[in-house]
Amino acid sequence: MRYRAAMRGRQRTVGKQSGNAEVNTAMYMPSSLQDHLRDPPAWTKAFLRTFGCGIANHFKKETKNMNTLVIVLIAAVVLFGAYVFYGRWLANKWGIDPKAKTPAVEFNDGKDFVPTNGWTVFSHQFSSIAGAGPVTGAIQAAAFGWLPVLLWVLIGGVFFGAVADFGALYASVKNKGKSMGMLIEKYIGKTGRKLFLIFSWIFCCIVVAAFADMVAGTFNAYTVTDAGVTELAAAATTNGAAGMISIMFMVFAVVLGLIQKKFNLTGWKEAVVGIVCIVASFAIGMNCPLIFGKAAWSYITFVYIFFAAVLPMWLLKQPRDYMTTFMFICMIAGAVVGLVVAHPTMNLPVFTGFTNEKLGTMFPILFVTVACGAVSGFHSLVSSGTSSKTIENEKDMPKVGYGAMVLESLLAVLALCVAGAAAAADGTPAAGTPFQVFSSGVAGFFEMFGVPVYVATAFMTMCVSALALTSLDAVARIGRMSFQELFSVDDMEHAEGWRKLFCNVYFSTIITLAFGFLLTKIGYANIWPLFGSANQLLSALVLITLCVFLKVTGRSNKMIFPPLVIMLCVTFTALVQRFLAMVKAISAAASTTIPAGETTWGAVFIANGLQLILAVLLIVLGLTIVIHSFKSYARSEKNSENA
Repeated sequence: MRYRAAMRGRQRTVGKQSGNAEVNTAMYMPSSLQDHLRDPPAWTKAFLRTFGCGIANHFKKETKNMNTLVIVLIAAVVLFGAYVFYGRWLANKWGIDPKAKTPAVEFNDGKDFVPTNGWTVFSHQFSSIAGAGPVTGAIQAAAFGWLPVLLWVLIGGVFFGAVADFGALYASVKNKGKSMGMLIEKYIGKTGRKLFLIFSWIFCCIVVAAFADMVAGTFNAYTVTDAGVTELAAAATTNGAAGMISIMFMVFAVVLGLIQKKFNLTGWKEAVVGIVCIVASFAIGMNCPLIFGKAAWSYITFVYIFFAAVLPMWLLKQPRDYMTTFMFICMIAGAVVGLVVAHPTMNLPVFTGFTNEKLGTMFPILFVTVACGAVSGFHSLVSSGTSSKTIENEKDMPKVGYGAMVLESLLAVLALCVAGAAAAADGTPAAGTPFQVFSSGVAGFFEMFGVPVYVATAFMTMCVSALALTSLDAVARIGRMSFQELFSVDDMEHAEGWRKLFCNVYFSTIITLAFGFLLTKIGYANIWPLFGSANQLLSALVLITLCVFLKVTGRSNKMIFPPLVIMLCVTFTALVQRFLAMVKAISAAASTTIPAGETTWGAVFIANGLQLILAVLLIVLGLTIVIHSFKSYARSEKNSENA
């Protein structure tokens, strides 16, 4: 089969580029944490023995010749059915008023509040939330087997993630476009708001550092040999072409934004202009590749996200997201059609056990590793931070909030199936990072249909980088807003000079990006393991806020409690595990004589001490917010507010 041959050839060429984020199954976990999770606490072992032995004995290391097409079809039916029935049920239960004046219409300022066509807002929402998570998380977590990943993506996406995303969007639109931080102040209190904004800003800086490093590593044209010599990589032209295409996307996004602003294009006219801009970007980029190193691409990336964070939404971010959505649709369609035509076998094992040698125990690691494909607190920041300010009609909210999330869940399932098709017949995963496995797999499908190798590879390299870029520019804007809201007061006109400075759009953006850039220089991978836990804890905090909002406005909130309780258990367990692992690592390093020239105790502290500090900070912030939230929920009166 041509696909198999293409994949075998691709897997032989996978190499290590200088500075690339190597996202293997243990990438985000230092050896100290791996050791801790391989030998979990006694209560964890007892839990797994009591509730899991029967299932584990039945499925452990079992492989079946499951067709990936069947998996995709099952997932598509479940997710589409969930949108049609459960999504609409939620909308009817909470109430949608197509005649209501939305914040975008009421506060239209041409910058953040901009009335926008529903499908354009959907494009922005999906492009922003469909970052590296659904691909990376699903493929990483497949170390536990493809069945646990599939079940969590479907159950989590339908009952956890889509509900949280739609709920955050709904609450924000019903509260004049307030961001999640401002909603927390209203329903939980000013202390809760301050703590949440600090939590949110730190989280955004971590994401900026991680995704910016991913993008720069993807476009990097150089590699370092075993002898320490820097030379052009075999994929230099492809990576350079993808980088140039990305730059041209930014340029043509501004062109599309200006055209849209002047002529107010909609429907097929807007689509035609957008597709022309996409084709032009690829034509220029593939013929004029930029051969730069990782450092240069890092600077270019931060310059772009600065402008994306400060320019009006209609000028750069919305048109870029609109164009990117077409590209994502082609990528998803290519993966689906490829799976339909080639219908490869799922070679990954069904289930490998509740404990994995590299990742640790399935609870809670599976649930924090597969984040964006199932549930993500970051999505709620997008829903309440940007999308709620552009919704033109309330009838678009289910499509934007619930629909974009279930589509991302489908992307996670596709990534899982592509990785399963690329794995060896004995279940050995394909070589390379999750991004490399996914892009190579889908590019192999395109080649099977006669697309030239260079075109297919450049297209998929651009796609996987865009997954990170679209989330990156969104989180930079949200981080800027969180920093501003942290210091803002009601009467900003008569506020102190320092407060006005901290709330300045440009100053707050520079501070946010500077901290993110610093994290990339000191090794963001040292604190990246906290991303999954922080992200899921953020989702739990959002769910608590939604519980209070729905209660005081007289709406049903029973569907919120199951995901809320589960996510609180998952995230605090993961953070406590991280805390114990870091304490153990630092104690071991302090009592060990490290050979000269190998490393220093200071390096050990940077690698583990930063994680320890952030873990403690996140635990304290999370617990404090949760306590404040539950007190506010207990005090709140049902149906005491009209919204």
